[in-house]
Amino acid sequence: MVETNGAFPAPELSVDQWFNSKEGLSLEKLRGRPVLIHAFQMLCPGCVSHGIPQTQKARAIFEKTDLQVIGLHTVFEHHEAMTPVALGAFLHEYQIKFPVGLDKPTANDGIPATMAAYSMRGTPTTLLIDRSGNLVANLFGQIEDIVLGSLIQSLLASPVVKPGSDGIEKTVNSNERRNEDGCKIPAA
Repeated sequence: MVETNGAFPAPELSVDQWFNSKEGLSLEKLRGRPVLIHAFQMLCPGCVSHGIPQTQKARAIFEKTDLQVIGLHTVFEHHEAMTPVALGAFLHEYQIKFPVGLDKPTANDGIPATMAAYSMRGTPTTLLIDRSGNLVANLFGQIEDIVLGSLIQSLLASPVVKPGSDGIEKTVNSNERRNEDGCKIPAA
């Protein structure tokens, strides 16, 4: 387990193709919202048995918050078997509804671009990004549900920081729900 304690800005995602998203996501556009990224491979036993179900549970539990859940299919082995068509079928069969990006392959050593940028050791990997766009956790392997829930809750409890029209960051009440454009969503 590696925890960065918000030490540096999270690198932007390098994605070739998005699934379950009308338009691609970027961390820059998501600034002001906490982000959970689950990096996986569809042929990774730990991802299929633990990581993906855990991410689906987190999405369901925190769906009424501004947490953004993203999957990242990061292929570093068995490239011939894990094609975009196979990934689409996998997402359908496992009823994965959150946005999933296909990590951009690199020519040098087969380690995809986002995987390399985050120094991931393998899959499953869970990345947590705070409202200011800082990487606060890079967790390799299986993590306990209660640990993940606690980390997510800490991110949700932090104040929302948005740049104002004058370029100065302003704190917004973190209990307010906001859409992707930062507009307040009325309470249900």
